Amino acid sequence: MMSIKSALAKPFAKRVHYTVQKWAKKPFETQEKVFQNLISEAASTQFGKDHDFISINSHEDFVKRVPIRDYEDLKPYVERVVAGEEDILWKGKPIYFAKTSGTTSGSKYIPITKESMPYHVEAARNAILLYINETGNSKFVDGKMIFLQGSPILKEQNGVQLGRLSGIVAHYVPKYLQKNRLPSWETNCIEDWETKVDAIVEETLPEDMTIISGIPSWVQMYFEKIQQKTGKKVGDVFKNFNLFIFGGVNYEPYRAKFENLIGRKVDSIELYPASEGFFAFQDKQQEKGMLLQLNSGIFYEFIKADEFFNENPKRITIKDVEIGVNYVMIISTNAGLWAYNIGDTVEFTCTKPFRVIVSGRIKHFISAFGEHVIGKEVEQAMQEAVLGSNIQISEFTVAPQINPKEGLPFHEWFIEFENEPDDISALASKIDVSLQKQNSYYFDLIQGKVLQPLKITKVKKDGFQEYMKSVGKLGGQNKLPRLSNDRKIVAGLPHIN
Repeated sequence: MMSIKSALAKPFAKRVHYTVQKWAKKPFETQEKVFQNLISEAASTQFGKDHDFISINSHEDFVKRVPIRDYEDLKPYVERVVAGEEDILWKGKPIYFAKTSGTTSGSKYIPITKESMPYHVEAARNAILLYINETGNSKFVDGKMIFLQGSPILKEQNGVQLGRLSGIVAHYVPKYLQKNRLPSWETNCIEDWETKVDAIVEETLPEDMTIISGIPSWVQMYFEKIQQKTGKKVGDVFKNFNLFIFGGVNYEPYRAKFENLIGRKVDSIELYPASEGFFAFQDKQQEKGMLLQLNSGIFYEFIKADEFFNENPKRITIKDVEIGVNYVMIISTNAGLWAYNIGDTVEFTCTKPFRVIVSGRIKHFISAFGEHVIGKEVEQAMQEAVLGSNIQISEFTVAPQINPKEGLPFHEWFIEFENEPDDISALASKIDVSLQKQNSYYFDLIQGKVLQPLKITKVKKDGFQEYMKSVGKLGGQNKLPRLSNDRKIVAGLPHIN
């Protein structure tokens, strides 16, 4: 029998679907409205005065006055906000700083304002409601749900709360979900990731888990611990577990491993949250890509990734984007980030409505020889190579080998196998062929005998986890880069066979 909560979820889901459709069908008007609102609201801030916001009436004006910045460039303003000054990047003070570990600049303090915070919560809620509206499946709202996340403990700095984004969001779980939600507050506050996952296993084993959510690599660790403890597939332990919600990385390289751990297929919803904003979520089960959030206090600009490092790259709005092109995404937000480069690259899969996939990081690529290989290409190559086989991959990363002991340089793929292939060199050859097909620069370098085909190096079981632990990045929102232009990561990988 359907519960009241489950029954009420359906009309609510229908209403939210209608609201989302309204702005999704008017993308240009929606973004123009957001743009004008951002400029007028911030005109009297320090940043607004410094960049003559009062004279900005169009995107062209904005481009002339506001250069693209990354965190380092924006830091002088951010430091004033952190010091407690008001009306610097946005009116008043932020209500939170999301603290993230930047790869280049140490800790980053990303402001979250009372205007921006509701959108972080609303987008995650809407993703689930659109799924209910599309599938009619709402029974899971009666079961227990878990989100593997950072600690919700916040510190205070000059009147502003400071913590990890996932910890901040934990304070905004709607009342009607509170008693369904795990882990408990005490467990969520455990700092050591492995201790925390062990505690989560203990807490969840007796429960009727219906939704499990988190970054795939860390959920995999949780699933493996459940299997070790019970000797059963996760789907047998949690018979009503039917929805996996994830974000932060591409799920495809993990899908086969997950289905094996669970013992069956489960529906999944992909999210694209970040400290800087909640950018997109999967709105349809059968469509590729996630619906870009055009009505969430964020104005988007895009630059073609292969032009990004040019002297004066062209900044375009959604009006001029093309499907299948790799773009660097630039955002301006009601948290006070202006023409801000978050470092992600995206590709549009559809423009009616606007849907994107995350194709990689502008910093995470290999171009040691001019090949411009990106994250999406290595993931697709891996996926194609293992398709239809029983090979299972736990984790992998790619680095250039510029000075091999013998022969030409090559790309070295460091792979931790769950289920090894009989013939490693045959797998390497398949991956290489796929990469050559996708990337003409790489193809030319192989054909021109500048590079030799890629080679695979096996990483011992849990080697990647050991590496992440050794650099203090085990768990939480931390993700392993798929590829790097140097060998810093792979130099730290332990016990390579």
